[in-house]
Amino acid sequence: MSMNGGQYNPPGDKREMIRVIHAAIDRGVDFFDTAEVYGPFINEELLGEALAPYRDKAVIATKFGFGIDPASALRIGGLDSRPEHIRAVAEASLRRLRTDRIDLFYQHRVDPAVPIEDVAGTVKDLIAEGKVKHFGLSEPGLQTVRRAHAVQPVVAIQNEYSLLWRGPEQGLLESSEELGIGLVPWSPLGAGLLTGTLDADTRFDAPGCRTNPRFAPEALTGNMALVELAREWAQRKEATPSQIALAWLLAQRPWIVPIPGTTNIQHLDENLGAINLQFSAAEMQAFNTALAQIVVHGERGTPRLLEMVGRDTPLPKGR
Repeated sequence: MSMNGGQYNPPGDKREMIRVIHAAIDRGVDFFDTAEVYGPFINEELLGEALAPYRDKAVIATKFGFGIDPASALRIGGLDSRPEHIRAVAEASLRRLRTDRIDLFYQHRVDPAVPIEDVAGTVKDLIAEGKVKHFGLSEPGLQTVRRAHAVQPVVAIQNEYSLLWRGPEQGLLESSEELGIGLVPWSPLGAGLLTGTLDADTRFDAPGCRTNPRFAPEALTGNMALVELAREWAQRKEATPSQIALAWLLAQRPWIVPIPGTTNIQHLDENLGAINLQFSAAEMQAFNTALAQIVVHGERGTPRLLEMVGRDTPLPKGR
């Protein structure tokens, strides 16, 4: 998303972004996450071009569920997970991604107007047709997960999860373990806060950060306690704050796969360094004890964004 989606930084040079993706492939990275709404559309096109020579080495995840005008590529507001819309998005994403199958197809946000059974059933049909391999959900309510899973097994849930936002610990981790569902944390570096490159005086231009309540001046000042914790442990472990934040996530469960975005090879290598960083049981206990004493300031998103997380859908008619 950060390469040309426009949410957190200006779009990067296309050739350079492709070079970064190829560098990731060369380093063994094989899981790439995009969505039709990133851009919209242009991020899928970028990934499709970059991965065309390496398609069989890559697992591609993309998403459906927002209302977007296919002609103008403009958001037309609201959510749309009607079965016919899901099918149309799948066909368009396949073309932009230059592929014959979508490895992981997420519902980007739960549509409260469409029973999740209808959504899961549509993806099940796409899987039977060979156009999709696996079904995922992003920011769903816990009951929606179970209802979807009963129709078509959910293999992954993509939710925000980091030192900055630990909401999945309130039931989602337990449900995922019970059902055998992987967790893919987005914003594992707290939209850049946990990299240690920001301070209390940092101000933001990009809309994704400027409107984030955690980055309001008074909240940012309070949240520097998290940054200091990451810096302290980075010094102790001869690592960087980013590596500490990612290694902490990786240590929570073996089926957690964070997706840190980057636009340059230096940060790619830094992020990959977290794989080799280990916490002993005593270190993890000490870290979590200190973490539990820190109060996070600011909501995790704007009211409009918060309305779209953790929701359940109506039951199908007749139930």
